[in-house]
Amino acid sequence: MGDVLAGIHAAWEFESDALVIRFERGIRTPKLYQVLRERRVPYEALASVTLTPGKRGTVVLHAVPRPGADPLMEAAAGQLKESSDPYRLVLPTDRETLAEYYRDELRALLPPEPEAAGAAGHGAGGPYDGLDALDGHGGPDGYGGLGGPDRGGVLDALGGAEDPYGAGGAVVPAERFLVAPPSGPLSFKAYDGKASFDGRAEVSFRWFWTGASSEKWKAGDQTFSVRDLCGIEWRSPDVFDGHLRLLARDGGPRPTQPDHDPASVVFGLGYGLVHESLPFAAAVLAAIRSSDRAPVPVGSRTPGAVAERIRHLGELHRAGLVTDEEFSTKKAELLAEL
Repeated sequence: MGDVLAGIHAAWEFESDALVIRFERGIRTPKLYQVLRERRVPYEALASVTLTPGKRGTVVLHAVPRPGADPLMEAAAGQLKESSDPYRLVLPTDRETLAEYYRDELRALLPPEPEAAGAAGHGAGGPYDGLDALDGHGGPDGYGGLGGPDRGGVLDALGGAEDPYGAGGAVVPAERFLVAPPSGPLSFKAYDGKASFDGRAEVSFRWFWTGASSEKWKAGDQTFSVRDLCGIEWRSPDVFDGHLRLLARDGGPRPTQPDHDPASVVFGLGYGLVHESLPFAAAVLAAIRSSDRAPVPVGSRTPGAVAERIRHLGELHRAGLVTDEEFSTKKAELLAEL
């Protein structure tokens, strides 16, 4: 259509094949919006569009993303506050008629929902096959994120009776991400360490001595290959015990508490804020899904990286944090990676 519908903190532009969402930059604009700046959402990435009453004389136009289509919403797993949901456009009530027009126009642009077995769920062989049992958090619910709330919880938060997923709530999840991940930030400070991502192949955690647990200090700073990961688990810092955990493909045992898990960074006291940690998590998740997931070749660690790990291990040994036996065993393991 090429039309632009301006709302509070954002504007929607309707292109021939996509909805372009542009966010304002200002002191009252949610920080997540300011980080996202602009998002291009193909119409095939949307499940439906709703219009519901808002607060204080407003109406809310909501483009509901298809499960599995947007890495940001997948990572968020239904934990975003309504005020930070990038798919909601808030308009004054006196523009309700205009909002109804654009709702209907946008609905007409959405592709018809294909009939497929298991449309109401995720079905065997789908993009989440094999992830449902991870850590007991269940499969992708709500927006499709790991450990997210059930679909009913998402609908309750919309504040209206209209079912955004259409009759019966049956929606076929997208087989791949259709919306590009946020461009940044690719690093942020958590409570116990700094998380960094090179944007393609590796994620690293560097521990802070003021916040990291003894378990993490013993393990040393961590570097993870995207090819070794099958997903992420993001828990909002707006709730108790926020964290970002990387999920390994091998599915081996790991500590229950993220504070003790070297594959996790924890949030708290102003560290790991939503607008910093969530775009980071989405970028990592997108890289994981786009990876060819080829087996990691033997000897993939560089000699320099192994030498740095051995040096750190030696410091822990001299400080008395690891025993002679632990030092010898771990050193042998590191040398075997060359």
